Amino acid sequence: MNAYKYVSKFWKERNQEFKQLRISRLVQWRREPSVIRIENPTRIDRARALGYRRKKGYILARVRVPRGGRRKSRPKSGRRSRRMGVRRITPKKSRQWIAEERCWRRFPNLEVLNSYPVLEDGLHRWFEVVLVDPYAPEIISDPKINWICNRSSRGRVARGKTSAGQKSRGLRRRGKGAEHIRPSYDR
Repeated sequence: MNAYKYVSKFWKERNQEFKQLRISRLVQWRREPSVIRIENPTRIDRARALGYRRKKGYILARVRVPRGGRRKSRPKSGRRSRRMGVRRITPKKSRQWIAEERCWRRFPNLEVLNSYPVLEDGLHRWFEVVLVDPYAPEIISDPKINWICNRSSRGRVARGKTSAGQKSRGLRRRGKGAEHIRPSYDR
């Protein structure tokens, strides 16, 4: 087995050592801002599988997103409790897509390549987002990733073009029963 297999096995098994590491990280991460740039990926195997390379032009950020349903304020005017629309309000976007969008707003000159979940507790979920600088000469000259420099790739996360966005839009479904999904943005 190579090193990445051992790392992925460590994240899948979640033994006692993993639980102690998780607790110590959560204590530190809760004090940090919701979007923070990081130097090294927490899950190197997942980051590399999603396209991250350790070279200029690639940036990593950790994003914290709250868990649970959306909270809406209770209406002031009268209506029956069924029509209040306070509880069970859920967004159409996944938490991962929301995390990618928040990261993109924090770093507007970069493009979101992909993201992966890291940890979660009762209140929050943490995702690590792989960002690419489309103006970096190393990215422009690399034939594997220079497609992100095209004008059609600008703001791809806002249009649901990342993997998490496509999943939320229902684009993983194909064939019968999915005729009206494409190319719409809203499900």
